[in-house]
Amino acid sequence: MSITREAELLGMQKASEAVAYTLKAMRNYAKPGMTTKQLDTYGATILADFGAKSAPYLTYRFPGWTCISVNNEFCHGIPSDHRVLKEGDLINIDVSAELNGFWSDNGGSFVLGADINRHQKLVDASKQILYRAIQNIKGGVRISEIGHLIETEAKKRGYKVIKNLTGHGIGKSLHEEPSEIANFRDRANTARFRKNSVVAIETFISTTSTYAETLKDGWTMVGDKGGFMAQHEHTIVVTDGKPLILTEMNDIWT
Repeated sequence: MSITREAELLGMQKASEAVAYTLKAMRNYAKPGMTTKQLDTYGATILADFGAKSAPYLTYRFPGWTCISVNNEFCHGIPSDHRVLKEGDLINIDVSAELNGFWSDNGGSFVLGADINRHQKLVDASKQILYRAIQNIKGGVRISEIGHLIETEAKKRGYKVIKNLTGHGIGKSLHEEPSEIANFRDRANTARFRKNSVVAIETFISTTSTYAETLKDGWTMVGDKGGFMAQHEHTIVVTDGKPLILTEMNDIWT
């Protein structure tokens, strides 16, 4: 969507507060011995307290309120009573929701407890690359140039990017134009970021794979060549200068 009125900005800020607070609270609540279903239920309660509704459930009838992916699962992991979290797990939580007709999206990967499996370096790379990408977005910048920046920064750190997972426009629905904000230079994409547009910017930084494949459950995605992936995401408003980061209170950079 494009922000044209103060009421639209206020609506996006409220929806973004709901998803950002929920993501931060879920990250802090996660503990070894907890199931991903328990964590999801906790997140659902927080969204409900805001009056917000799960975006993946509303849009796709996803079998959960949030997406929780663990270790080799890259994204869209289904919350389960059978998946028990353990010390050192690489966890990704993606929270998106609708509130009063406005939609916002954010996500983040983190290591649960001690970094016994040495995932923190990957997590930090994803965070740092997202920060650099967002700081370079303004009206008129080619979307493909931000993708090039993300891939270049990943390669510098010895990582790859997932090429079939992308950021996207958002606001009046979960996925809007621009439909693909890739993590690499897509030369076929000549579009530019537009001032006042709302977009969800995501990094998909991988140790081994460059494509994600869907498992038999129809939702969970893993790497085509295995390995691990870290994702971080903010919903932003594009300006003539530094973007307005609507989900900044999720504290994924701290």
